[in-house]
This record gives sequence, C-alpha cells and structure tokens, in this order.
Amino acid sequence: MAIHNVTFLHPSTFILIGIPGLEAAHVWISIPFCIIYLLSLLGNCLLLVIIKTEPSLHQPMYLFLAMLEITDLVVSTTTLPKILTIFWFNNKSININACLTQIFFIHSFSTMESGFFLAMAFDRYVAICNPLRHAAILTNRVIAKIGLGVVVRGAVLLSPHPFLLKWLPYCRTNVIAHTYCEFMALAKLACADTSSRRAYSLTVAFLTGGVDFVLIVMSYILILCTVFKLPSKAARLKSLGTCSSHVCVILVSYTPAFFSFLTHRFGHSMAPHIHIIIANIYVLVPPMMNPIIYGVMTKKIQERVLRVVYTKGSPVFP
Repeated sequence: MAIHNVTFLHPSTFILIGIPGLEAAHVWISIPFCIIYLLSLLGNCLLLVIIKTEPSLHQPMYLFLAMLEITDLVVSTTTLPKILTIFWFNNKSININACLTQIFFIHSFSTMESGFFLAMAFDRYVAICNPLRHAAILTNRVIAKIGLGVVVRGAVLLSPHPFLLKWLPYCRTNVIAHTYCEFMALAKLACADTSSRRAYSLTVAFLTGGVDFVLIVMSYILILCTVFKLPSKAARLKSLGTCSSHVCVILVSYTPAFFSFLTHRFGHSMAPHIHIIIANIYVLVPPMMNPIIYGVMTKKIQERVLRVVYTKGSPVFP
C-alpha cells in the first residue's frame, strides 16, 4: 500500500490528452500544425543561413534577429514533435523528467525571445535617436554581451521551475489537459499548496516579459518623438519603415502570449479547448510568421533571397 501511494503521489509519467473535446478531430488538426512546423523550420533555417552568409546583414538588428530565430526553433521543436505523436499515434504518455525538461525549455526560451525583442528595440532606438553613435555603442562585443545576458537571464530565472514541480504530490490525477507540459497546467494537478510556486512563476513572468514589454513601448515612444521632429515626410517614413517589421513581429508574438498567460491564470470560465488552441498558437505561429514578416518587409533580406532564387533558377529566369 505504501509503495502504491508513493507511485500515485509521485507518478513517473503523465498523460497529455491533446485538445480536450476535439479528440476526434486530432488527425485533421495535425495537418495545419505539421504544415506550420515545416514552414517554421524552412523559414528560420533559411533566414539564419542568409544572415550568416551575407556580410551586409552582419549588423546588430540582424544579429539579434538570428538569436530570435534560434529561440523560435527551440520552442517549436520542443513542443511540436510530441504534439504530432499524440495526434497521429495516440502516444499520450510522457515521462516526468521529459515533461519537466519541456517546461524548462518552453518557459526559458520564451523568456529569451522577449529579451531579444527588447534588444532589437534598443537597437532601433539607438539607430534613430542617436544614429552617429550607433556603430560605437552597439559593437560586436556589446551585442555578444547582450545576447549572453538574455540567455543567462532566461536560464537562471526559469531553472527553478522544474524543481518547484518535481516533488509535488499529484494525488488528483496524472492526466494533463493539454498538448504539452506547461507550468500552470502541472501545478493545477497537485494536491498541495502551490501558491508560493505560482507567485514565483507570476513574478518571473512580470519581471521578464512584462518589464521587457514596458521598456519596448517606452523605446518606441522615444523613437516616435524623434521621428516626428524630422524635417521631411520622406525622412519620417524612412525611419518608421526600419521599425515596421520589428513592430509586426512583436504584435504577432506578444498577442497570443498574453492571451495564453491570462487565460491560464484567470480565464477559468473559458472552454478548455479554446485555451489549448491559443496556447498552441503561441508556440507555433510566431516561429512561422517571424521569418515571413522579415522576408517581406526587409529589403536587404528580400534582395538576398531573390539573389539565391535567381542564381539557382538562372535557366528559368534569364
């Protein structure tokens, strides 16, 4: 009996049920999920290769973009393969250590993503508000330090998450009503007081993503103040054009992130499948959209992509 209770309180595996209420449609739902993931892999890898091989793109904005694309690849690759095994093969079990590892990677790399958005906003602020000192301020050494700082912040602040969940007693159930392991989803299964753990998670979220977002907004307020002081309309439009892709990427990434965060903690009356779908949009859609946005709205990346296409397809495009 004692052994049975220990096993029940500290299960070695959890069960991910996918999207509750839509189990019959899992195979159909897997089709857009798989397409989105393949487009994410293709787009992000292509963008990374272009940034690496094109010397004119070895600038702070694009170096931070490369770091962002790597985090996007990690987040989507951490979640999607397991989601597809649930949808295609009904393989719903996941080892507790794999579950906790997934939680760490999702939350830490999402935090890093937020940090890289802030770094890109800082780059735009310096480029527009202090253009003469842009190269002197954002040297390669400074860029490397900022990138390392973002990575260390995400890893250190989120590393306690798996340990906060590891030894909780899960006497209610080991079934997770989700497609992947998530901190709050797991904390809700525990039959112990998790208020301090939830408070830590909430505090970290506000001190990283929340503070980053506030600083990004402040940087763009300063940018707009500077832009509207420019003498000509053409100069104003040119300056704003350099920020358009970054703003679009922030909206695409932060909107589902905030919805997922708020519904997980406060949207108790929302239908479970709606919340799960939003959570999946958060980890799947931004990694697909980011390279598309930058490819469409950034002239230098466009030119490099077209150069590759024209080179490989020279018999077709003389």
